[in-house]
Amino acid sequence: MTTTQDRTGRITVGEAVERLLAGGMPFRFEAYDGSAAGPANSPITLRLLNERGLSYLLTAPGDLGMARAYVSGDLEVEGIHPGDPYDAMVELQNNLRFKMPSPSEAFAIVRGLGFSHLKPPPPPPQEVLPRWRRVLEGLRHSKVRDAEAIHHHYDVSNRFYEMVLGPSMTYTCACFPREDATLEEAQANKYDLVARKLDLKPGMRLLDIGSGWGGMVRHAAKEYGVKVLGVTLSKEQAAWAQEAIKRDRLDDVAEVRFGDYRDIAETGFDALSSIGLTEHIGVGNYPSYFSWIRDKLVPGGRVLNHCITRADNKSRDTGAFIDRYVFPDGELTGSGKIISVMQDVGLEVRHEENLREHYAMTLKGWCDNLAENWDECVREVGEGTAKVWGLYMAGSRLSFERNEIQLHQVLGVKTDEQGRAGFPLRPTWLS
Repeated sequence: MTTTQDRTGRITVGEAVERLLAGGMPFRFEAYDGSAAGPANSPITLRLLNERGLSYLLTAPGDLGMARAYVSGDLEVEGIHPGDPYDAMVELQNNLRFKMPSPSEAFAIVRGLGFSHLKPPPPPPQEVLPRWRRVLEGLRHSKVRDAEAIHHHYDVSNRFYEMVLGPSMTYTCACFPREDATLEEAQANKYDLVARKLDLKPGMRLLDIGSGWGGMVRHAAKEYGVKVLGVTLSKEQAAWAQEAIKRDRLDDVAEVRFGDYRDIAETGFDALSSIGLTEHIGVGNYPSYFSWIRDKLVPGGRVLNHCITRADNKSRDTGAFIDRYVFPDGELTGSGKIISVMQDVGLEVRHEENLREHYAMTLKGWCDNLAENWDECVREVGEGTAKVWGLYMAGSRLSFERNEIQLHQVLGVKTDEQGRAGFPLRPTWLS
């Protein structure tokens, strides 16, 4: 690329962006000032449309700045479908490397582009930096703050979720019985796997916490004849689930309640399922969480905890994009931490299983649905929100494939006073 710099020190946007990258621009980059960088024959073209987009990139170099510009419509990515940007994300993660410029380099870049770009523009409305997060910063994982975080992610639109998740309305990792299984078959197979691990039998009582749209609740009641209570912090999910329960004529044996799982007063359950809740409760709250579960079970009762985990047990945040756009206050750790806490509170761990490849396949199915229903999804929630979902799901798929995150099911049992678990020598789901 030819450098354009005059005596005043002005430089082109293309040159400035290239200076922020380690190894130069690996793709085609075109800017609103007419400048360009990178190979002209690249299958991917990044197109910066205006000065606001430039300010996003300069004030938050890396993933957050690019996400802000992309979601706002200030940065276009040619050569991808916004509902499934997986191929582009593979190339970007493999080849795009931001670097921290030296103070002199940073000054030269900012001076060349204009110091006005150092003022961060307001973030897109999809970014969660509202007053409640600032006011409640000292109340992380309180009931009020958890309710706000869940509302942000799960109360987007039931119709939007129907288009993305498909008929199963299940927003957790599926378990594919074979490579060519449909998403609906895989979700039903997941629920059945959970039911078999819990050894559900007619007449039992099951508590399903973080029940979403009631998939596990309805499956257990319909297929295994158990009485099920589900609970979710999403008002929209609870309303949808209750309608589905009525439609399936399961009112007498199934309920999905809107509320915090910690407010469930009932006890004496034969089994408890937690599918996709643990990510939201905070690692520091694991002891109280699993103690609460233990106390809800009868002796011999089983718990199946299904959640996203890390590949190790080291503590670190989820990253700015996920925290601000997708899962506010979400926290992940490794399966070892989960197992240790379960054991420390008196639950005997009998089995654990990693389904990370299955989650990558699940996310591919959701991205396919989003791309196929793109126009209707945009009409339902807006283009910015739809773009967030495409980025989040495609990026998560890549993370599962690369073993950066995993999905673990951990099965525990509350033994009786003599230490008996009532566990078979050869569980049926292992046959």
